[in-house]
Amino acid sequence: MAPQNANTCIKLPVIDVSPLTTRSAGENIVAAQIGEACRDMGFFYIVGHGIDVALQTRLEELSKKFFAQSKEAKMDIRMPLAGSAWRGYFPVGGELTSGKPDMKEGIYFGAELSDDHPMVKAGVPVHGKNLFPSIAGFRETVLEYLDAQTQLGHALMRGLALSLGLSESYFADRYTADPLILFRIFNYPYQPADDAAKSGSWGVGEHTDYGVLTILKQDDAGGLEVKSDGGWISAPPIENSFVCNIGDMLDRMTRGLYRSTPHRVRNPAPRDRLSFPFFFDPNFNAEVSAIEGLSVDFQDDKHQRWDRSSVHEISGTYGDYLLGKVSKVFPDLRRAVL
Repeated sequence: MAPQNANTCIKLPVIDVSPLTTRSAGENIVAAQIGEACRDMGFFYIVGHGIDVALQTRLEELSKKFFAQSKEAKMDIRMPLAGSAWRGYFPVGGELTSGKPDMKEGIYFGAELSDDHPMVKAGVPVHGKNLFPSIAGFRETVLEYLDAQTQLGHALMRGLALSLGLSESYFADRYTADPLILFRIFNYPYQPADDAAKSGSWGVGEHTDYGVLTILKQDDAGGLEVKSDGGWISAPPIENSFVCNIGDMLDRMTRGLYRSTPHRVRNPAPRDRLSFPFFFDPNFNAEVSAIEGLSVDFQDDKHQRWDRSSVHEISGTYGDYLLGKVSKVFPDLRRAVL
């Protein structure tokens, strides 16, 4: 049976975050808007983010060049070549959500770390060098984009702290001074509606993000849907905006005041669809705990979650949580490198 269409009447809020990115008057007003969005939906658009449009355009054009190559050429930077650094390319169907292959291909990136970095020397997973295709300007563009998004992530985390009545450095002091940054470039091939309905397959199925904050650039194809109490809501692209959503760790820190909201994607366009999620997460070795003194009428929603698991019952570091999740996304790769 084909899934019910997403509601296009309910709109996600659009927030101008320029006071946070420029550290100017109005930061508390923006923080209050972010807080309201996090309590209501867990998703919101941001504008006034300060990320250069030319950089975004260059990233998109180079990504199109990469995915237009033959599968053999793309496999030159396949993920197993990066070992435990968990970087590189995977083909369509190579990533799982809830045990089902996603109808997308992609490249995984992270902070570019040298071989003599302590985390790399210690063999800590998801740390190391990236694998880049031999396309002129690709490496430089991705690294520049990672730097710009990391700075944006720090600014938004200040806003999230203020939205909770905390000191602006609360998250940086405890979790994100040296964040784990993960970046993906996904390509969703064209999927005729009839084929999608028959197979029940998704570009990526219902899921929540693992960390603290996701900053998503999407092209103009659309297809992102967000789960709400009233059903699924469409989150269409808005020019020069990013879609932000909170992850499981912020849900855990706020004891459910800010929920990590399930979302999914199916490419509705008669062509390929590109998306660029950037994940700004706690340090790999950080142990994430609830914010003390936060007044919340707490109710664990694990029985309503897509995976029926609780983000409030976990123990260990963020790295432990992340690896447990990723092992289900790439089970073959996990067996090979961990």
